[in-house]
Amino acid sequence: MPDPMKRLLVLFTLVTLALNTTACGQTASDLSPAERKARILSNLVFEFPQLEQYRVEIGDIEPTDIEGLSQGTFTINGQQTQLFLVTDDDTQLFMVSADPVDVSRSADGLAAARAEREQAAAAEVSERREQLNEALADLPVRGNPNAPVTIVEFSDFQCPYCSRAFATVEQVLAKYPEDVRLVYAQFPLNNHPWARPASIAALCAAQQDPDAFWTLHDGYFRNQSEINPGNVTAKSRDFLTTADVDVATWATCTEDASSDAHQEAVATLDANMALGEELGVTGTPGFFVNGRFVNGAQPLEAFEALIEEAKGDS
Repeated sequence: MPDPMKRLLVLFTLVTLALNTTACGQTASDLSPAERKARILSNLVFEFPQLEQYRVEIGDIEPTDIEGLSQGTFTINGQQTQLFLVTDDDTQLFMVSADPVDVSRSADGLAAARAEREQAAAAEVSERREQLNEALADLPVRGNPNAPVTIVEFSDFQCPYCSRAFATVEQVLAKYPEDVRLVYAQFPLNNHPWARPASIAALCAAQQDPDAFWTLHDGYFRNQSEINPGNVTAKSRDFLTTADVDVATWATCTEDASSDAHQEAVATLDANMALGEELGVTGTPGFFVNGRFVNGAQPLEAFEALIEEAKGDS
């Protein structure tokens, strides 16, 4: 959306609009739905001349549970919808930026609602943890495989923030060698041209030896500035020099898109990304600590708090 439209919509959320009546003093009840919407739109454009630059459509206006108020929406260029409340006599229109808030609960009611919310959140975290463990069971693990705390990292080998998080995760594993295991899930972003080839190369290495996966994982993050779309395969091959893999088999998997091994790697990558999107990951890195989401390259302290809490829950 263009920036001017964004600024306009932000302004709308702060405005109460006094609607002009027509010269003959018609009220909403005197107008057809189409005439009422046309009048509201005319007043909106009068108050916000910027709207003349866009295609604005008023949706249906319907009664609410609040006496004297109806609600409706208008849409700009078919992209952004703004909710509004309008008095039934069409004298005032209120832009609404969020759903109504229930302010009727007593102290006891709030305590019960809070307990219910916490219970629901805990159940969601537990369900997410099981979903991650099941979906990623076949991926390489770093750390104690039987650790009580699992950190799942959705990451991108080319992402600079992921490189920063790499150093933090190393600190986490060094501090909690028995308590934490790391599972790396592929989430290469479209704007990083060598990230997806690197993901496939790493998954091809994992087909032969899990340790070879981590060899590439470390190589990519420690040498990120030296890698580009033209040399990512050659660099990967260099990193694997000391790994226990058949390089020819790995190369076929990495470079031959028609091979079964390559298609298996792609399927794993795509499944990782689909799972991340389903769980709300939109950027990298994104972490789940026993199912609790941690967004971005957070400091060690952020992980310590969640790890200690997760250890207590285990």
